Amino acid sequence: MKTIAIQGIKGSYHHQVACEYFGDDQLWEECLTFDSLAKSLHSGKSDYAVMALENSIAGSIIPNYALIDDYNLQIVGEHYLNIHHQLMALPGTAISDIKEVASHPMALLQCKDFFDQYPHIRLLEDKDTAEVAQKISTQKLEGVAAIASQSAAQLYGLEILAKNIQSIENNATRFVILKAQPVDDISGINKASFKFVLDHKRGSLAAILNVLSDCSINLTKIQSLPIIKSPWKYAFFVDVTFDDLLHYEKAKSVLVIMTESFKIHGAYKNEKQ
Repeated sequence: MKTIAIQGIKGSYHHQVACEYFGDDQLWEECLTFDSLAKSLHSGKSDYAVMALENSIAGSIIPNYALIDDYNLQIVGEHYLNIHHQLMALPGTAISDIKEVASHPMALLQCKDFFDQYPHIRLLEDKDTAEVAQKISTQKLEGVAAIASQSAAQLYGLEILAKNIQSIENNATRFVILKAQPVDDISGINKASFKFVLDHKRGSLAAILNVLSDCSINLTKIQSLPIIKSPWKYAFFVDVTFDDLLHYEKAKSVLVIMTESFKIHGAYKNEKQ
């Protein structure tokens, strides 16, 4: 039995991912912020952590890249989840009774089109989808609804008023599995995440991309983040896939020389084969 840090409480999407990845029989460290999740893993309070990193509708969750980097966490796996948002409230409630809907900002953003039909409903940001559902249940909040998963409705005894209210049907989120230290087992590894910083000169990024191509490395994601203490300078966070571990090792050895700084955030199995 492992201790898994999740953002949110039982019934959250992070909890669903953790159950699918590790199985239900685990100890759960419920963290209401991503920062507290990273601290839990870094301090040794948790064995693993599950963290959302990007969504097919809303894009990258940029602060989470910085958290992985700042706390020197290692990505040891990934999991993709199709997100289905349900509108839920106390049993017997109708949508016309709802005055407020509270949920995580990402969930509200992904369901914006649905609520255009209901201008009388006020949308409120909260820390976690499932926690709102729990609060409605325990405090018997009338006129308030939550956007959360079907499992949250079941866990907290709420009635689903509208199913699958996300704006785009194909709404997927990529979650990463984190540890404080890298794993020793490299069997089956064919994906990696790393960060690099370049000299600010023409063609420096193009040269890096050429190295990846020459080493038969496939670039699947590139995300730039400003370096706080160096205005107008950026770090690049990159995901790559490869068929041969030797190609990856060769690319790493070249990038260490070509970049101003180079840091591995994890090597793991690509879930999307």
